[in-house]
Amino acid sequence: MGPILLELIDIVLSTNVSRSYHLQICTEYFIDERYFYLLLFHVNATLTIGSIALLATGSLLFVYVQHACGMFKIASYRIKKAIHICTLKDLNTQKEILIYKDLIRVVDIHRKSMTFSNYLVSRFQISYMFLIVFGVLSISINIFRIFQIVLLEYNTGELLLCFAITSSCFVYMFICNLIGQQIIDHNNDIFLTAYKVQWYVTPLFIQRLILILLQRGSKSFHLKVGGLFVASLECFATVHKIYIYFISFTIVLKIYFLYNGIK
Repeated sequence: MGPILLELIDIVLSTNVSRSYHLQICTEYFIDERYFYLLLFHVNATLTIGSIALLATGSLLFVYVQHACGMFKIASYRIKKAIHICTLKDLNTQKEILIYKDLIRVVDIHRKSMTFSNYLVSRFQISYMFLIVFGVLSISINIFRIFQIVLLEYNTGELLLCFAITSSCFVYMFICNLIGQQIIDHNNDIFLTAYKVQWYVTPLFIQRLILILLQRGSKSFHLKVGGLFVASLECFATVHKIYIYFISFTIVLKIYFLYNGIK
């Protein structure tokens, strides 16, 4: 949009200055350069469509994960409600049956929530793998380019562009890992609720159902992509540390080359 704004400024201020325009992204077109605005429209349209597709898929994933988190939350609420009824003094056979049915639903809701989460990841696993590889390569290349610009050639426009791309990739990766962390937290909340309630005052048949939940809580549940990446804030922190090491190594290597006169 920069060339268009400059053109509008020239029209408003009535300036008669020749300007040389160039695209911010290096591309190769097999048409004449006099169609510059057509090329600019093509680049902007491509970036816009790509950004919309990225936001759309991310938003859809967020909605699905919130649905799974809501199911986990419902299971936690049902545990609290069922055990609260057990602590009342006027407990009769009919209420015991209702409590028993509620806990059965809790186990069923928890199982369906995990199945839904795993199914969600399995359906988009290949796409997520490509997205992770693309994000890692994009961040690595842009970080390397940023330090190359700072140490050798200070180009403000290209520096801001690389910084914007790197920041966008980091934000997108953080949001994806945050979504996975929400699944982990809501799943763990079910077992924390089962531990905290007064399950020991309930009848024996109800304690057996709660025991099923407690045994399942000994196994961690998380969203794993490609069998390698676990969507969590811990994974994001690990990746962030790797990039810090990479940046430090790049700076040291570049300073060494500059000190020895090697380009």
